[in-house]
Amino acid sequence: MEYITTTLGNLVHQTAFFSLTWGNVVMIAVACVFLYLAIRHGFEPLLLVPIAFGMLLVNIYPDIMLHAEDAANGTGGLLYYFYVLDEWSILPSLIFMGVGAMTDFGPLIANPKSFLLGAAAQFGIFAAYLGAMAMGFSDKAAAAISIIGGADGPTSIFLAGKLGQTALMGPIAVAAYSYMSLVPIIQPPIMKLLTTEKERKIKMEQLRPVSKLERILFPVIVTIVVCTILPTTAPLVGMLMLGNLFRESGVVRQLTETASNALMYIVVILLGTSVGATTSAEAFLNIATIKIVVLGLIAFAFGTAAGVIFGKLMCIATHGKVNPLIGSAGVSAVPMAARVSQKVGAEADPTNFLLMHAMGPNVAGVIGTAVAAGTFMAIFGVGV
Repeated sequence: MEYITTTLGNLVHQTAFFSLTWGNVVMIAVACVFLYLAIRHGFEPLLLVPIAFGMLLVNIYPDIMLHAEDAANGTGGLLYYFYVLDEWSILPSLIFMGVGAMTDFGPLIANPKSFLLGAAAQFGIFAAYLGAMAMGFSDKAAAAISIIGGADGPTSIFLAGKLGQTALMGPIAVAAYSYMSLVPIIQPPIMKLLTTEKERKIKMEQLRPVSKLERILFPVIVTIVVCTILPTTAPLVGMLMLGNLFRESGVVRQLTETASNALMYIVVILLGTSVGATTSAEAFLNIATIKIVVLGLIAFAFGTAAGVIFGKLMCIATHGKVNPLIGSAGVSAVPMAARVSQKVGAEADPTNFLLMHAMGPNVAGVIGTAVAAGTFMAIFGVGV
């Protein structure tokens, strides 16, 4: 009888109930909210489901993120090895290759002025950098945090790793991916506040056809120009353009399908769960994290506003030929931000079709965020 009692007692004490803190309970609740938003309301489920589940796992069983050097047998937790791929910048770079293989760069090629809208939307990044410095973060930490303003999760992870800010990587990545997922909620009020109904109803001229030669040359030329000026952007811009070259060359269909489907989804699973697993209560529930989340929201709002305001200036300069709403798509959340531009425009006029016009700034924003990250790396003398 004593043996049975001892055995049952040991089993009971092995459960997570005896190790859960109030912080773990809070984070488990947050994970459940994320799952609800992803499953019930469809807020970017490909991002939120793995992130939320990683968050759930690490707050129930912290050893799933146990570092190998801290383990008694030298073997780390499962998600620790996934996370190492984030620290080494492997997964963010592969995500960029997948995005390139999935994305049509035609609207940007057809309307090069979209680069200006993409550049304007990066204002949020530099506003967040100054804000983070003012809040007491170091220069490198501020740079890593600022990329949240571009609503670009992979680049946020990439830069945090390169600048040695691995302690902040979890909060930065979760904030960036959360705001990417919440683009349909955050952006529309800002867009409507800064535009008139007449501006939202502007119909833009159909984009010119883009030749196959232009589509093939574009990723090659962008790689040569951008990576020559800023070699530190090569892992991100290079992979983005390689994926797009797969797509546009037409001779490597198998590589295109793999990069845009199987490989992309495998990487999303690994990156999402490992990012979520960085949100243990001990690491996440602190003042620094709250500052990062607030800064990220402000930066994202600033970036959206800057894109719309620059769109208004282009509207004036072109005598009403540019709908300012497409400026909000200059953030890096592709194609979510472009879809939001289309949705808000369609609310003003159901016959208005802005999606392809918004894809130009959206793709430019992806490139712009990578360039901003490369610029910070160059400033701090960090190599690839």
